[in-house]
Amino acid sequence: MKFIISRQELSELTSRIQNIVAPKTPIPILSNFLVEAIDNRIILTATDLTVGVRCSGSAKVIEPGSTTIPARRFSNLLRELTASHLEISTNEKEVTSIIADSSTFKMNGLPKSEFPALPELSGAAQLRMKQKELKDMFFRTAFAVSKEDNRYVLTGVFLQIADGAACFVGTDGKRLARASLPIQVEPGFKAECIIPLKAVDEIMKNLNHDEEEATLYIMPDKIAIEASDTIIITKLLSGDYPDVEKVIPQTTNSFVSLHRDELMSLLRQISLFTLDTTHSVRFTFMDGELNLSVNTMDIGEGKVSMPVNYTGPRFDIAFNPMFFLDILRHSKKETVMIGFSDSYNPGMIADGEEKITQGSYPSPLFVLMPMRLNEA
Repeated sequence: MKFIISRQELSELTSRIQNIVAPKTPIPILSNFLVEAIDNRIILTATDLTVGVRCSGSAKVIEPGSTTIPARRFSNLLRELTASHLEISTNEKEVTSIIADSSTFKMNGLPKSEFPALPELSGAAQLRMKQKELKDMFFRTAFAVSKEDNRYVLTGVFLQIADGAACFVGTDGKRLARASLPIQVEPGFKAECIIPLKAVDEIMKNLNHDEEEATLYIMPDKIAIEASDTIIITKLLSGDYPDVEKVIPQTTNSFVSLHRDELMSLLRQISLFTLDTTHSVRFTFMDGELNLSVNTMDIGEGKVSMPVNYTGPRFDIAFNPMFFLDILRHSKKETVMIGFSDSYNPGMIADGEEKITQGSYPSPLFVLMPMRLNEA
């Protein structure tokens, strides 16, 4: 194998796949990239046996072939090089030479035959949507996915396709994020799957061409997303995802519009007076005003306020400030709408001015469990 390639092009390709490579693995070949040169294209592949990523770029292929090369060391070398173009060749002993201007480096690799093949996609159901739409669905929901392995099915984004719509859900049991969009599918087509968070992160990183389409390949035990010159394939999480409809409150008595940037600023200030994620901030709604307060014995007391369009009797509810901030960071409009019924049931938050009604939820919709109210 021998080819000449732009260093920048090769660096961009390795950056797309290097996060797949596990820092430590008992299987040596999984620490390597698979490098293939064919038809003036370079194809790089990485896998950890759960998630696999393959991407390609242009190069001048002098002699087609393939090898595997240590991923971390190769990526680190590319970052240090300054040459505009690299000449890369591999001999019959799987030793790869990298020539950069007057510098030469050699890396020992392993043969392609030892590298695990990525799964075939034949027979998969195919769906298409714009890259920016798919990326936005994951952006709105992945942050709420559980980071704790003891609730295995909650460690991924749930995708449900039914009635001509794709619904994405992330939850850790304390907060929930739900987003949906209409898609073109065969009448009656239905599918459900749980996509691991690591795969979701890689998918989002590779969805960079907003108006171009991405293709989803859905199989019983895996899913693949092809976008531009990259394809990500992942095994799905097994298990039954909870019925999220039961988590979303069925009745909401009050709706209040909140200025998103102002609320974010106040929550950042007030959260400095909480000890950790177990502590809460009291939201007190009064005529025309929202007060945020916290009183922590070891730190002190904080009180802030902002004008709101609330009218009615005083209402108190407590939320985890960091969870609320996460929701605001994953909203995009100038205002958010919060709906609540009482101090003990979840609050619902929509991005914008749209009210939340049963059976007609806006997208995205965020649900946040309240915390225990401390005595004033």
